[in-house]
Amino acid sequence: MCETKTGGSQKEMSGEHTPVLVDEVIQFLQPKNHGFYVDGTVGLGGHAAVILQKSAPHGSLLGIDLDSDALAIAKERLSEYKGRATLVGGNFADLGRLSQLYPKSEQAESAISPADGILFDLGVSSLQLDTPSKGFSFNHSGPLDMRMDGNQPLSAAYVVNRHPEATLATIFTEFGEERWAKRIARQIVRARKRKSISTTSQLVEIVLEAIPPKSTGWRIHPATRVFQALRIYINDELKNLHSGICSAAAALKPGGRLCIISFHSLEDRIVKEQFRTLSRTCVCPPKTPVCICDHTPTLEILTKRPIAPSFDETRRNPRSRSAKLRVAMKIYESETTN
Repeated sequence: MCETKTGGSQKEMSGEHTPVLVDEVIQFLQPKNHGFYVDGTVGLGGHAAVILQKSAPHGSLLGIDLDSDALAIAKERLSEYKGRATLVGGNFADLGRLSQLYPKSEQAESAISPADGILFDLGVSSLQLDTPSKGFSFNHSGPLDMRMDGNQPLSAAYVVNRHPEATLATIFTEFGEERWAKRIARQIVRARKRKSISTTSQLVEIVLEAIPPKSTGWRIHPATRVFQALRIYINDELKNLHSGICSAAAALKPGGRLCIISFHSLEDRIVKEQFRTLSRTCVCPPKTPVCICDHTPTLEILTKRPIAPSFDETRRNPRSRSAKLRVAMKIYESETTN
């Protein structure tokens, strides 16, 4: 039920940005001239650029991101669209408030909001992964940071060095589904007694020391789930996703589409459950004899199963291999009253 990022060098930020599942997103969003779209995780502007291309000449877009470095790059990338894009810093969980910052266009007499389409591309961006100073990647040595908004106080270094062992184990279990959570938490506490843990490479070494030698037939890097768990916890990603979906459903116009790309099971499960809840006519407990919830569905699910990248896309862009796209449409009022 819905209830009422530190900067790197210019060299670090350079490089090709490949938006994930872009053809599939465009197929469902169906961008049109004079349409208004929201990219709630605009990143480097890859999806946003294609949406603006397809909605030419008068389609408009609001781009939101927590990472000020990403916004600066996206602003430059989208500058060719002659004022059709407005970029703001913030979290998509606050979409309702942030959408009011979008200026009314000269072509539209009514307010820009509600939106014809909204996109959330969840997780960590290529900029964040490829910028060691942001501390998101276990493949690069950098400060243990992981804040999507560099101004927020809580960092990965603070959590790893200050939180109790039991709390760390809970974080790794709940947000990373890490099998060896207790062993890793215990090893972190031992290590920080000797020396403060301040870099990503230190944390990787600790994780490797904690995992039993016989479990080294890794399908993924052994530090993947620990880094994922810390990132999700520090940035409160799952709570924000719940709020963001509710905000997006409210911000869509009837017939508008909500596209969400997730990269791990925790995110996908939330999207799936929220879509189901918002599409139901009744949310009473199963054994309730008569419906008393007075719940009105607001979304229709368009993807019964999540859409995965094609083989060609995963070959071109290996980071897309775990992506899943789910899409829902805002229901017209007449459909909810019949």
